[in-house]
Amino acid sequence: MGYETLKTETREHIGFITFNRPDQLNTFNSALAEDFNAALDDFENDPEVRVIVVGGEGKAFCAGIDVTEMKGKKCLDYYFWVNHMEKMSLHIANMGTPVIASVHDLAVANGIGVVASSDLAVAAEGARFGATAVNVGLFCMGPAVALSRNLGRKKALELLLTGDIITAEEALRIGLVNRVVPKDQLADETLSLAQKIAQKSPLAVQLGKKSFYQMADLEYEKAYEMVNNHFAALCTTEDAHEGVDAFLNKRRPEWKLR
Repeated sequence: MGYETLKTETREHIGFITFNRPDQLNTFNSALAEDFNAALDDFENDPEVRVIVVGGEGKAFCAGIDVTEMKGKKCLDYYFWVNHMEKMSLHIANMGTPVIASVHDLAVANGIGVVASSDLAVAAEGARFGATAVNVGLFCMGPAVALSRNLGRKKALELLLTGDIITAEEALRIGLVNRVVPKDQLADETLSLAQKIAQKSPLAVQLGKKSFYQMADLEYEKAYEMVNNHFAALCTTEDAHEGVDAFLNKRRPEWKLR
């Protein structure tokens, strides 16, 4: 499928999505929101794709929402518009395919929302992050949902209320990203992480990720009840039997595609 605002490719069971509005610092407009969700769908439905990597072309990963689209709307119009912008966060949480953000230079406003919503994130040294909407009289209410689940409440609120920019090292310290690497190693390090996951059972990874998100907001006892049911179901799959047999016989497992 062709896209207006991003580029995609597939290599070694990994799907790559690259925001491609470099002159606008990859800000989200309606077209990019539409393309991003469509690309996530396409890769989720591709049995060859086991991991998705999201990056940005040019000088920024993503600098938020394109505010030129904000003029002249009524309240209900704004609701449907921002709902469209934030759909990607729910989309990623509901998918089985893991999504890794590969972040360089700048990830602010909706950009930090993409990072927080992604399952994992690798950042280049020098990358900067911020929930900056408050600096222009707005508020990162959409990104706040994912940020509050990545970070402690007070740290999330500090970012949201101050609009401060933090470094990649601080993002690593507070748990917003998983790794920080030299900028010239960002692509290789992200690929290495994606390949490690892609080598696992696709079925186990997808069912496990979905189970994780479903249990995350449940009461403690109900979470255990749900994941125990999910684990029991996973134990009946061919991949589970194949993995155990391969381990016991010291051989490489042969996974099903899904």
